[in-house]
Amino acid sequence: MAPHILLLALLAVAASQAIASDPSSLQDFCVADKMSQVFVNGFVCKDPKLATPDDFFFSGLDKPGNTSNKVGSSVTPVNVVQIPGLNFMGISLARVDFAPYGLNPPHIHPRGTEILAVLEGSLYVGFVTSNPENKLFAKVLSKGDVFVFPQGLIHFQFNYGTNNAVAIAALSSQNPGVITIGNAVFQSNPPISDDILAKAFQVDKKIIDLIQAQF
Repeated sequence: MAPHILLLALLAVAASQAIASDPSSLQDFCVADKMSQVFVNGFVCKDPKLATPDDFFFSGLDKPGNTSNKVGSSVTPVNVVQIPGLNFMGISLARVDFAPYGLNPPHIHPRGTEILAVLEGSLYVGFVTSNPENKLFAKVLSKGDVFVFPQGLIHFQFNYGTNNAVAIAALSSQNPGVITIGNAVFQSNPPISDDILAKAFQVDKKIIDLIQAQF
Protein backbone atom coordinates (compact mmCIF):
# COMPACT_ATOMS: atom_id res chain seq x y z
CA MET A 1 0.00 0.00 0.00
CA ALA A 2 1.32 3.47 -0.91
CA PRO A 3 2.45 5.54 2.13
CA HIS A 4 -0.06 8.34 1.46
CA ILE A 5 -2.94 5.83 1.20
CA LEU A 6 -1.89 4.24 4.50
CA LEU A 7 -1.71 7.66 6.13
CA LEU A 8 -5.22 8.55 4.92
CA ALA A 9 -6.56 5.24 6.22
CA LEU A 10 -5.01 5.84 9.65
CA LEU A 11 -6.42 9.36 9.76
CA ALA A 12 -9.87 8.05 8.87
CA VAL A 13 -9.73 5.51 11.70
CA ALA A 14 -8.54 8.15 14.15
CA ALA A 15 -11.29 10.55 13.07
CA SER A 16 -13.98 7.87 13.45
CA GLN A 17 -12.80 7.18 17.00
CA ALA A 18 -12.73 10.89 17.79
CA ILE A 19 -16.40 11.39 16.87
CA ALA A 20 -17.72 8.10 18.28
CA SER A 21 -18.80 9.68 21.58
CA ASP A 22 -19.61 13.06 23.13
CA PRO A 23 -16.98 15.74 22.45
CA SER A 24 -14.22 15.96 25.06
CA SER A 25 -13.83 19.10 27.12
CA LEU A 26 -10.62 21.13 26.78
CA GLN A 27 -11.04 22.68 30.23
CA ASP A 28 -12.04 21.60 33.73
CA PHE A 29 -15.74 21.94 32.94
CA CYS A 30 -18.15 23.58 30.51
CA VAL A 31 -21.36 24.42 32.34
CA ALA A 32 -24.19 24.67 29.80
CA ASP A 33 -25.41 28.18 29.11
CA LYS A 34 -29.05 27.44 28.36
CA MET A 35 -29.82 31.12 27.73
CA SER A 36 -27.40 31.38 24.80
CA GLN A 37 -28.93 31.77 21.34
CA VAL A 38 -25.87 30.19 19.70
CA PHE A 39 -26.60 26.72 18.30
CA VAL A 40 -23.76 24.20 18.71
CA ASN A 41 -23.40 20.43 19.12
CA GLY A 42 -24.26 20.40 22.81
CA PHE A 43 -24.49 23.66 24.76
CA VAL A 44 -22.36 26.78 24.78
CA CYS A 45 -20.21 27.12 27.91
CA LYS A 46 -21.03 29.89 30.31
CA ASP A 47 -18.20 31.84 31.93
CA PRO A 48 -16.51 29.47 34.46
CA LYS A 49 -16.33 32.38 36.91
CA LEU A 50 -20.14 32.37 36.99
CA ALA A 51 -20.44 28.63 37.77
CA THR A 52 -21.97 27.63 41.11
CA PRO A 53 -22.28 24.34 43.02
CA ASP A 54 -25.92 24.13 41.88
CA ASP A 55 -24.69 23.74 38.28
CA PHE A 56 -23.41 20.30 39.31
CA PHE A 57 -26.31 19.29 41.55
CA PHE A 58 -29.68 17.54 41.28
CA SER A 59 -32.09 16.63 44.06
CA GLY A 60 -35.04 14.24 44.02
CA LEU A 61 -33.77 10.93 42.68
CA ASP A 62 -35.01 9.31 45.90
CA LYS A 63 -38.61 10.15 44.98
CA PRO A 64 -40.62 7.52 43.03
CA GLY A 65 -41.92 8.51 39.62
CA ASN A 66 -45.64 8.46 38.82
CA THR A 67 -46.43 5.07 37.27
CA SER A 68 -50.17 5.73 36.91
CA ASN A 69 -50.15 5.58 33.12
CA LYS A 70 -50.92 3.08 30.35
CA VAL A 71 -47.53 1.38 30.47
CA GLY A 72 -47.08 1.46 34.26
CA SER A 73 -43.59 2.96 34.31
CA SER A 74 -41.91 6.32 34.81
CA VAL A 75 -38.44 7.59 33.90
CA THR A 76 -36.77 10.38 35.89
CA PRO A 77 -33.87 11.62 33.73
CA VAL A 78 -30.74 13.27 35.09
CA ASN A 79 -28.87 14.59 32.06
CA VAL A 80 -27.46 17.93 30.91
CA VAL A 81 -30.95 19.45 30.98
CA GLN A 82 -31.21 18.82 34.73
CA ILE A 83 -27.49 19.30 35.56
CA PRO A 84 -25.85 21.95 33.35
CA GLY A 85 -22.42 20.88 34.60
CA LEU A 86 -22.78 17.59 32.68
CA ASN A 87 -22.16 19.49 29.44
CA PHE A 88 -19.31 17.73 27.57
CA MET A 89 -18.96 15.14 30.38
CA GLY A 90 -20.34 12.27 28.27
CA ILE A 91 -22.42 10.73 31.05
CA SER A 92 -25.95 10.84 32.49
CA LEU A 93 -28.35 8.64 34.43
CA ALA A 94 -32.01 7.99 35.05
CA ARG A 95 -34.27 6.44 37.67
CA VAL A 96 -36.89 4.05 36.29
CA ASP A 97 -39.93 3.11 38.39
CA PHE A 98 -42.23 0.22 37.56
CA ALA A 99 -45.69 -0.61 38.86
CA PRO A 100 -46.56 -4.33 39.00
CA TYR A 101 -46.51 -5.55 35.39
CA GLY A 102 -45.21 -2.15 34.33
CA LEU A 103 -43.24 -1.83 31.11
CA ASN A 104 -40.57 0.52 29.83
CA PRO A 105 -41.58 -0.02 26.18
CA PRO A 106 -39.16 -0.98 23.40
CA HIS A 107 -36.99 2.04 22.65
CA ILE A 108 -33.51 3.08 21.60
CA HIS A 109 -30.93 5.61 22.76
CA PRO A 110 -29.36 6.93 19.56
CA ARG A 111 -26.41 8.54 21.32
CA GLY A 112 -25.54 6.34 24.27
CA THR A 113 -24.97 2.87 25.71
CA GLU A 114 -27.00 2.09 28.83
CA ILE A 115 -26.03 0.08 31.91
CA LEU A 116 -28.94 -0.68 34.24
CA ALA A 117 -28.89 -1.83 37.88
CA VAL A 118 -31.97 -3.16 39.68
CA LEU A 119 -32.45 -1.67 43.15
CA GLU A 120 -35.78 -3.22 44.05
CA GLY A 121 -37.93 -6.01 42.59
CA SER A 122 -37.30 -8.09 39.49
CA LEU A 123 -37.23 -7.15 35.81
CA TYR A 124 -37.30 -9.08 32.55
CA VAL A 125 -35.01 -7.09 30.22
CA GLY A 126 -33.58 -7.52 26.77
CA PHE A 127 -32.27 -6.03 23.55
CA VAL A 128 -32.48 -7.05 19.89
CA THR A 129 -29.55 -6.99 17.48
CA SER A 130 -29.66 -5.34 14.07
CA ASN A 131 -30.82 -6.92 10.80
CA PRO A 132 -30.73 -9.58 9.54
CA GLU A 133 -30.26 -11.64 12.71
CA ASN A 134 -32.61 -9.66 15.01
CA LYS A 135 -31.41 -11.86 17.87
CA LEU A 136 -32.97 -11.30 21.28
CA PHE A 137 -30.63 -11.14 24.29
CA ALA A 138 -32.85 -11.28 27.38
CA LYS A 139 -32.53 -12.09 31.05
CA VAL A 140 -34.47 -11.90 34.31
CA LEU A 141 -32.79 -9.51 36.74
CA SER A 142 -33.14 -9.46 40.51
CA LYS A 143 -32.10 -6.87 43.07
CA GLY A 144 -28.41 -6.08 42.63
CA ASP A 145 -28.19 -7.41 39.06
CA VAL A 146 -26.78 -5.32 36.21
CA PHE A 147 -27.40 -5.47 32.44
CA VAL A 148 -25.96 -3.55 29.47
CA PHE A 149 -27.91 -2.29 26.44
CA PRO A 150 -25.61 -1.39 23.51
CA GLN A 151 -26.02 2.01 21.90
CA GLY A 152 -28.70 2.27 19.23
CA LEU A 153 -30.27 -1.17 19.78
CA ILE A 154 -33.94 -1.67 20.61
CA HIS A 155 -34.37 -2.69 24.25
CA PHE A 156 -37.00 -2.91 26.98
CA GLN A 157 -37.59 -3.60 30.68
CA PHE A 158 -40.67 -5.33 32.10
CA ASN A 159 -41.72 -5.85 35.72
CA TYR A 160 -43.35 -9.26 35.67
CA GLY A 161 -43.82 -9.30 39.46
CA THR A 162 -46.65 -8.22 41.74
CA ASN A 163 -44.51 -5.65 43.59
CA ASN A 164 -43.05 -2.34 42.49
CA ALA A 165 -39.58 -2.34 40.94
CA VAL A 166 -36.90 0.35 40.77
CA ALA A 167 -33.79 0.59 38.61
CA ILE A 168 -31.01 3.10 38.02
CA ALA A 169 -29.59 3.47 34.51
CA ALA A 170 -26.32 5.17 33.56
CA LEU A 171 -25.76 6.25 29.96
CA SER A 172 -22.61 7.14 28.03
CA SER A 173 -23.81 10.55 26.86
CA GLN A 174 -24.79 13.82 28.47
CA ASN A 175 -27.85 13.67 26.20
CA PRO A 176 -28.42 10.08 25.02
CA GLY A 177 -31.85 10.77 23.54
CA VAL A 178 -34.71 8.29 23.45
CA ILE A 179 -36.93 7.04 20.63
CA THR A 180 -39.86 4.93 21.81
CA ILE A 181 -40.66 2.64 18.89
CA GLY A 182 -44.45 2.62 19.21
CA ASN A 183 -44.66 6.40 19.60
CA ALA A 184 -42.31 7.07 16.69
CA VAL A 185 -44.17 4.74 14.32
CA PHE A 186 -47.79 5.31 15.35
CA GLN A 187 -47.69 8.85 16.75
CA SER A 188 -45.39 10.71 14.36
CA ASN A 189 -46.20 14.29 13.44
CA PRO A 190 -47.45 14.40 10.74
CA PRO A 191 -48.64 10.77 10.78
CA ILE A 192 -47.02 8.09 8.63
CA SER A 193 -49.45 6.98 5.93
CA ASP A 194 -51.77 4.07 6.82
CA ASP A 195 -50.83 2.47 3.50
CA ILE A 196 -47.15 2.47 4.43
CA LEU A 197 -47.70 1.06 7.92
CA ALA A 198 -50.20 -1.55 6.71
CA LYS A 199 -47.72 -2.80 4.13
CA ALA A 200 -44.80 -2.68 6.57
CA PHE A 201 -46.64 -4.73 9.21
CA GLN A 202 -48.61 -6.82 6.71
CA VAL A 203 -51.98 -6.05 8.30
CA ASP A 204 -55.21 -4.36 7.28
CA LYS A 205 -55.36 -0.56 7.52
CA LYS A 206 -58.17 -0.85 10.07
CA ILE A 207 -55.75 -2.49 12.46
CA ILE A 208 -53.29 0.38 11.95
CA ASP A 209 -56.08 2.86 12.70
CA LEU A 210 -56.92 0.94 15.87
CA ILE A 211 -53.32 0.97 17.05
CA GLN A 212 -52.89 4.66 16.26
CA ALA A 213 -55.97 5.44 18.31
CA GLN A 214 -54.25 4.00 21.38
CA PHE A 215 -51.62 6.75 21.20
